[in-house]
Amino acid sequence: QVDLVESGGGSVQAGGSLRLSCAASGITHINVCMAWFRQYPGREREGVAGIYRRDGDTSYADDSWKGRFTISQDTTNYTVYLQMNSLKPEDTARYYCAAVSTPWCPSLHSRGNFAWWGQGTQVTVSS
Repeated sequence: QVDLVESGGGSVQAGGSLRLSCAASGITHINVCMAWFRQYPGREREGVAGIYRRDGDTSYADDSWKGRFTISQDTTNYTVYLQMNSLKPEDTARYYCAAVSTPWCPSLHSRGNFAWWGQGTQVTVSS
């Protein structure tokens, strides 16, 4: 049974930082892409970043994510992280972990490219 569990969300003041974690169980093979998405209420879920378990290669949905948000992983415990710095009120959203078995990380612009999803963790940034 595949299970993705996000944690690390919460409330933070603007300019602060959070580190989200995604603990993956049931996905132990190496050819796996793990990714982070976020979703505003009433909006489409949008990709943030992905990382390939085998080699640690990272990708971002677009260049706007680089600098403040960084994806990383710990392959010893199948955990993926999203370090979020310089948080802004507009970063307030629910953040989801996603995964797919694949030879490479697919496009982050389509939810359909990812097979497994966590329940999400809420991030609230106050001004």
